[in-house]
Amino acid sequence: MKHPVAAALLRHLLLATSVALLLTAGCATTNAPPPSGPKVTALDIQGTDQVSEGAIKDRILTTATPFWGFWPFGGPSYFDANAWQADLRRIERYYQAQGYYQAQVVNAEVKPDGDDKVAIDIQVQEGEPTHIGAIQVTGLDTLPEEVREEHSKYVLDDLPLREGAIFKEEAWEETKTRVQQRLRELAYAEAEVDGEVQVDVDTRKALVRLNTRPGIRYRFGNTFVATDANPQVPPRRIIEQVTGALKKGDWYSETALANAQARVFRMGVFGAVKVNRGAPDRETGTVPVVVDVREAPFRSVRLGGGLGVDAARQEARVVGEWTHRNFGGGLRRFTVRGRLGYAFIPNVLNWNKDGPVFDVTAEYEQPRFLFRDLRAQNSLTVEKGLEQAYDFWGGRLQTGVIWQPHPDFSIFPSYNLQVYRLTGRVSADARVPPIVLGCGAGQEQCNTALSFLELAFTWDRRDDVIEPRDGYYVAFSIQKGGGKLLRGDFNYIRLLPDLRAYRSFGADKRFILAAKVRAGTLNPADGQSSIVTRFFSGGGTFMRGFNSQRLSPMAALQRTGEDLDGDGIPDPVQDQEWNTVPVGGNSLFETSLEMRYQVSESVMVAAFYDSGLVGVESFASANRPKLFGPQHYHALGMGLRYLTVVGPIRLDIARRLNIGGGLPVSTPGYIYPEAGGCFGIGSRWRPSGPTTPSGAFAGAPDGQCALHLSIGEAF
Repeated sequence: MKHPVAAALLRHLLLATSVALLLTAGCATTNAPPPSGPKVTALDIQGTDQVSEGAIKDRILTTATPFWGFWPFGGPSYFDANAWQADLRRIERYYQAQGYYQAQVVNAEVKPDGDDKVAIDIQVQEGEPTHIGAIQVTGLDTLPEEVREEHSKYVLDDLPLREGAIFKEEAWEETKTRVQQRLRELAYAEAEVDGEVQVDVDTRKALVRLNTRPGIRYRFGNTFVATDANPQVPPRRIIEQVTGALKKGDWYSETALANAQARVFRMGVFGAVKVNRGAPDRETGTVPVVVDVREAPFRSVRLGGGLGVDAARQEARVVGEWTHRNFGGGLRRFTVRGRLGYAFIPNVLNWNKDGPVFDVTAEYEQPRFLFRDLRAQNSLTVEKGLEQAYDFWGGRLQTGVIWQPHPDFSIFPSYNLQVYRLTGRVSADARVPPIVLGCGAGQEQCNTALSFLELAFTWDRRDDVIEPRDGYYVAFSIQKGGGKLLRGDFNYIRLLPDLRAYRSFGADKRFILAAKVRAGTLNPADGQSSIVTRFFSGGGTFMRGFNSQRLSPMAALQRTGEDLDGDGIPDPVQDQEWNTVPVGGNSLFETSLEMRYQVSESVMVAAFYDSGLVGVESFASANRPKLFGPQHYHALGMGLRYLTVVGPIRLDIARRLNIGGGLPVSTPGYIYPEAGGCFGIGSRWRPSGPTTPSGAFAGAPDGQCALHLSIGEAF
């Protein structure tokens, strides 16, 4: 089925429009009360030199109606006289909280602005700020003499309040909280902190008195478990996990309590877990640990579905999972998960191939394998897949142990056996050269066996796995395949490090800065690698300037038509652009920098810069690709997220920068397009076009724009 460029453009426009309408419907409100006053057309605050006008507007009820006509995330704003009078007091109170005790609203005018409309002008006089003249701390002299200097320095180091700074109430509250937390972290379990601030309005000086009552220093005592009436999980197993974070006789620490809670929850059989300190015993100087747990159902079923949409591949799928968390007793976990879908390549309106895809995995996990923090994991997967360059049937076996000495850190050594039957079918009359797949010359199909050892490290300090706002994630895996010991069809070493970092900003942390660096190298011993081990990039979770897997070295397949010479084989169509399929590379480098802003409770927008490189040769080769060279591509984009309980529904549009040359194409004589355009608009190809990557536009033959619709953050 072949359709003109206009159909492809229409398809993308319809998709973007449908997503926008869905988001609009999800955010719409019904049964709104009728307006009680005129519409507010404008709200201007003058005189805000030291305090942000936007920060003030965020803290008052009265708002202006957006000047643009269509706004799906809220309706018009109406004037309420009572709320307005309260807002005037809120403005002055907010200034006081920022240290401007002389600030006042000197003029507030509500002016008619048409029929049943008003415009509001406010004039504020900020005055001079109040600075901290002195900070007096009491109570730390009661700390034990042998640790007094060390503990005092730790408690008072780098506090939000400093002498000479503007006094802000938020920093004052944060200082009290931080000092109390630090004292309790040093084993002063009953530490209390309060204080007072005396502000001299005339001199604009603040005297801060911080009063601490550390109390005595405690050690952990006995651990007690509160659970269901007839628990299936023995309390000793819970206590065993607690002792991984704290032991009787250790100095009291609230961080240790949090780690103990994470360890118990990680057992995976509790719906609720709370680890608290009990009443301190001052005579013995100990604090008991109380673990309160509620068991969850040991069997669970989850069902769902989804869509994967971009210009290179479209797929509809259903997913399911059945889990037994006490299989055969001993908290052994047995899970069966599966995915069944139907894929179209490149899309449902113009496909070269289509077909069902599925994978089914059975996983068995044995906790406390040999010792407390070690668990054994075995899994078996059967799958059928449809990729742009090939189809496959296959199976994967993995067996290994996971050592997790800390809730955020794990080491996973494993042995893996993967067997695939590869077919390089791109369409009914075109096949990828077998050598490209890693098959022998002349083979239309081949069986590939990969036997390898893998060692994976993960250090995950993100505050939320689904929607991270702060923290970092570090992962590294190394694979060693083949050789005399492991056998298999390929002898190679594969390295893949991954680093991500997140930081939120602002008083309400609506701004999130996210960054990612991911690199990989595949070093085959004999120069030949299998397509199933190579690197690909492009898509909604990788380099978004390309569609799914399209950032890759390519193989070109000339289009065929009728059998004019009668030999039973369709003849190539002369002077027409060839199809290209990604075949993967032996080196990978990706970076992403994304700024996210949460507009409302359910809506987030993002701007991002992505870069990516997938090279033919590994980074260990003398012909390795160069970072920021002609095969290192860059893209800018914008995104819209609708936040749900299962993660954000994400729409991203990216424009690739014309930096670098075309993608490497292994087929001799391939002719690149002269221009890529966006979504088919502006693309050009001529039989006399460039035949080398250096003469083509960046990322040729793919167009310079990509659209991605998916669920979950990009990283």
